[in-house]
Amino acid sequence: MLYEISEKIMRLESEGKKIIKFNLGDPDQPTPNEIIEAAFEAMKQGKTKYSSSAGEKKLREELARAHKVSAENVVVTTGSKWAIFSVMYLLLKSGDNVVIPTPYWTAYELTAKSLGVEPRFLRTEVGSNWKIDIEKLKGLIDRRTRLLILNNPNNPTSKVIDEKVLAEIVQIANDEGITILSDEVYSDISFVEVKNILDFDGSHILVKSFSKTFAMTGWRVGYVIAEKELAEKMVKLNQITLTNVPVFVQQAALKALELKEEIANKIRDEYRRRADLACSILSKTKMKFSRPDAPFYVFPGYDGLNSESFALNLLDKGVAIAPGTAFGDHREHFRIALTLSEEEIELGLKKICEALK
Repeated sequence: MLYEISEKIMRLESEGKKIIKFNLGDPDQPTPNEIIEAAFEAMKQGKTKYSSSAGEKKLREELARAHKVSAENVVVTTGSKWAIFSVMYLLLKSGDNVVIPTPYWTAYELTAKSLGVEPRFLRTEVGSNWKIDIEKLKGLIDRRTRLLILNNPNNPTSKVIDEKVLAEIVQIANDEGITILSDEVYSDISFVEVKNILDFDGSHILVKSFSKTFAMTGWRVGYVIAEKELAEKMVKLNQITLTNVPVFVQQAALKALELKEEIANKIRDEYRRRADLACSILSKTKMKFSRPDAPFYVFPGYDGLNSESFALNLLDKGVAIAPGTAFGDHREHFRIALTLSEEEIELGLKKICEALK
């Protein structure tokens, strides 16, 4: 469905139609100039050759220091998507199962299925503010469960897992010998505090990215923090596949870390204003939604809605959204990415509200 929507967007734009694109979680802010200059300077210095498949030592050391781990636990990857694929590829085998709370980022399910692994979905609901039900979680686990994937903050709901609930989840995983893969790519720009998976006991895995915090989606740089044995296997996988993230990109990532507080504060404030605006408009409708805890998304629902048909029809009115079925069995919901100016957000949401009347 997302492909069908993208194709229709391209066709409409080729015909000269203006589309308000709520369908993509790609920040509209440019990559900060200091980061671009750092990459350019590195290229001029000849940092365009092969390098370590683990990542540049200085970058890994900086990330290790930030997370209070050893540099040997850090592997630099081509974005978080490759990090997640690598972890699943190395830890899972055909016949295993993985538990995934829904709504979820679709790459989790697609990767599991590509490996012959059964995805087991732990459904959450807007009525409970997308809270994970601990008893339902226990009921999904059996002897073939190897991995639990958490997306904290969540895409598409932008909700942060409550610390108490997260502690209970970790305890269950530890008791059952299950590894948690925690995808925390939005945590550094969250509006509320996010409890890091590394703050808990257990050999769990953290995945993060530079994409969202620093408006670096196209740069393709992320990282994994894992136990040494798994980290070493990831490095070997990098060696026979992507080789290494370009050194000049890693130099840009280092500059981003240097400016992290300033950049993160700026992007957080911008998206908080946008979330406030969106919630103000949505609260005047019959749509059901939860207030975002983080950028970039709102995931409203409307009773009886077929979000796939709605998304296609809405394109003719000049607005693109992502239907809820892209994120699990949530047909009555749709995702709005607030990666547009406040003027476009207001105009686009008003068109959505009119279409639902």
